[in-house]
Amino acid sequence: MSTLVVAIDGPSGSGKSSVSREVARRLGLAYLDTGAMYRAATWWCLHEGVPLDDQPAVARAVRALPLDQGVDPAAPHVRVGTTDVDEAIRETAISAAVSAVATNLDVRDELRERQRAAIAAQADASSFSAGRGIVAEGRDITTVVAPDADVRILLTASEEARLARRARDVHGSDDDDAVAATRDQVLRRDADDSTVVQFHVAADGVVTVDSSDLDFEQTVQAVLAVVARAASDGAR
Repeated sequence: MSTLVVAIDGPSGSGKSSVSREVARRLGLAYLDTGAMYRAATWWCLHEGVPLDDQPAVARAVRALPLDQGVDPAAPHVRVGTTDVDEAIRETAISAAVSAVATNLDVRDELRERQRAAIAAQADASSFSAGRGIVAEGRDITTVVAPDADVRILLTASEEARLARRARDVHGSDDDDAVAATRDQVLRRDADDSTVVQFHVAADGVVTVDSSDLDFEQTVQAVLAVVARAASDGAR
């Protein structure tokens, strides 16, 4: 494989962002967090005063989105125009609103084209990865954005494990109160997004990695093993 494309999908709290980023770092590949695109689009619409229930207006705003998204896994960044929104797009207000943008089919069409362009750019020797490739993660990378990726993985975990992880990320604890405070954000987002994309069950040819009983390093190793098998098969 001259340019390696690794596509990783999964539900909220499955660990796909942190694991994908680390896999990209270890392999010397670029890293694309497509969820950050939807969050940045949401931030932009709110910043511009666009009502999120006005789907045509949201789609128009997103088509004009001046997004600059870095693909260095060691230091990814998200800027809208000249504004650094790395922290702002992770705030609870964005998490609560992002599904209204992510379920807009015209928005998905626009951002998917940007995602495909970002993936294709890494085949160039002058790109961040010097043509080595990219790890792209999200909800529909394995099925819609890059169905011909060299490696396609569905990273999943039990509901209990996903809620605990997100609670630790957001609240620094996975006690009952923290999990309860996170439950709606995680499960409602997954339920909303599942109306427009399937990311709970692996499509044909997609390898499932269940991280319910794995720690971070074990999950990274499990994903790297899938990549290594695919590379070996491709070399035959």
